[in-house]
Amino acid sequence: MQRSQQSAPRGQESAPLSAGGDHALRVEGLSKRFGSGDEQVVAVDDVSFTVETGSVVGLLGPNGAGKTTTIKSILGMVLPDEGSVHVDGIDILAEPREAYRHVDAMLEGARNDYWRLTVRENLRYFTTIKGVDPDSIADRHDRLLEKLDLAEKADEPVRSLSRGMKQKVSLASVLASEADVVFLDEPTLGLDVESSRTLRRELRRIVEERDLTVVVSSHDMDVIEDICDRVIIMNDGRIIADDSVPNLLSGGGTRSYRVTSPDFDEALLGNVRERFDVVDVHRFDDRIRIEAATDSDGFYALAAYLRDHDVRLDAVNTIEADLEDVFVDLTGGER
Repeated sequence: MQRSQQSAPRGQESAPLSAGGDHALRVEGLSKRFGSGDEQVVAVDDVSFTVETGSVVGLLGPNGAGKTTTIKSILGMVLPDEGSVHVDGIDILAEPREAYRHVDAMLEGARNDYWRLTVRENLRYFTTIKGVDPDSIADRHDRLLEKLDLAEKADEPVRSLSRGMKQKVSLASVLASEADVVFLDEPTLGLDVESSRTLRRELRRIVEERDLTVVVSSHDMDVIEDICDRVIIMNDGRIIADDSVPNLLSGGGTRSYRVTSPDFDEALLGNVRERFDVVDVHRFDDRIRIEAATDSDGFYALAAYLRDHDVRLDAVNTIEADLEDVFVDLTGGER
């Protein structure tokens, strides 16, 4: 199961991993190569990070960044070439059974539940295989079913449920056990907006209630912004950013400015396009709104240019960077 990585942002050297600290997950020097000779591909390149107990960490990266191989190496699904992984201080290579008693995972593309069993039977089953008497935490199961809007479906076979409901059952099955570290891959996939919000609220409640450690991988940046204490971004097999969401956003700066006026004409628009990085033009009945990607100095220059051409401004809006903007800037491509 995955946890956050402690590697410095691009252009900075990684800080050494401390020997102490309350770490639920510790990954050191993880590397994995596929193939040999000229065809060899380095999927994960000397990745190190720790994840503190009771935190929620986002692990992000574009396709081919090494994120999935990192997760699979931590979960024992791929054998790394170098490096070590400790869960709650237990070396997963030396004591895999003991280490994985503390870990659970919900993976995209995998059937995480038994569809012939009912919703409640799935929760009891996955609790049992973790070595926990399901009767001893039946109240927890009831709360999970209620909070995730599964109570009315508790005694129905999972195979009869919608895709979104199956997704919630998968999450409930992971959260139903006594695992200390949980990996969630695309946990809101297939959920409607309200169900996604419910899932996020419940996940944060459980983290705080149980001091649970969660690693989340998702392409939904709203989910990452909403629930994560920290975000690790990978690219080309290495960690290129590791920081809190507010710090990552503050480093993104202002993305663009929107100005709206009834005084734009096509000739003026053409001149503005030549001088400034105009990324969008929206025409209303009697007004035109342009969006220019620039910093504050560029905005002052744009405002001065429009003033010199007798352009009245009806509205000015600042468009701040969001996590998706930061991600694309760091990785140099689409998410």
